[in-house]
Amino acid sequence: MDSYGPVTGDGSPLAVRDWPVRRVPVAGVDLAVRDLPGAAADLPPALFVHGLGGSSLNWTALGLLLNDSVRGIAPDMPGHGRTPLSGVTGISEQADLLAQLLEREYAGPVHVFGNSMGGAASVALAAQRPDLVASLTLVSPALPHPRVSASALWFTALATPRLGPAVLERTRRLPFDRRFQASLAMVFGDPRGLDPEVRAAYEEELHRRDTDPWVHQATVDGARSILRSSLAPPRRSLWADAAKVRCPVLLIYGGRDRLVDARIRTKAQRTFPDARTLYLPRSGHVAQMEHPDQVARAFRQLIS
Repeated sequence: MDSYGPVTGDGSPLAVRDWPVRRVPVAGVDLAVRDLPGAAADLPPALFVHGLGGSSLNWTALGLLLNDSVRGIAPDMPGHGRTPLSGVTGISEQADLLAQLLEREYAGPVHVFGNSMGGAASVALAAQRPDLVASLTLVSPALPHPRVSASALWFTALATPRLGPAVLERTRRLPFDRRFQASLAMVFGDPRGLDPEVRAAYEEELHRRDTDPWVHQATVDGARSILRSSLAPPRRSLWADAAKVRCPVLLIYGGRDRLVDARIRTKAQRTFPDARTLYLPRSGHVAQMEHPDQVARAFRQLIS
């Protein structure tokens, strides 16, 4: 069985099953929010937060595996998916937006899932509003790394005035197939192992993003926020936020992640007061898409 083996009752792969979407006005943002289908109303609530360049669809497979354990929502963050760009582009601004969304949607603490930049925003949320977060499941969270890497240089280039927009515009002019292959190689641990339907869904979403007028600005703004977080003084850094988190934390890293160095997991587990780690040697940056069954199993163990 490949990493996308789980299927729904009608035989369709979990990773391509869509969630119903609605509009939720939060903090002046017309937020597109997807609801996890098939979950009982009395289950504990959950929030799924995607990363830079992603969308709520990044959580489809994992959410459907967990709809017997949680009832959840997955927003398209501003400038991503079906939510227009607004001033909410940085990590701290996203954390504030998520807090207001949770206050609107739920009466009690929530199990929060975050990937990449969404993981960073989730850490800030848990540190600032511990009353809203029951647990954290962080997939390759974008926490500051002491080592200079190719991805760090890429984010620095994107965050640089004039250079960032020029790089993105030059990339946009490349043939779509070339950009698609590069995206697959950057995000997934082994693109060759992707289910054909999952690959097609991912390609369709990238095609759709090409029609969004705000996609380049959202990417630049997000890269600048990630760069700023890496340069923050220790007392104001995301690591300081991580040390404040008191809820249970599940850290998930992929051995083939080209954007977040999995070696940082040792520091992460030491910093969060109550953390455990799942290391997936064959996963890339989105383990919840590549190995959703293993991530689901680890989450169930976390909350048990």
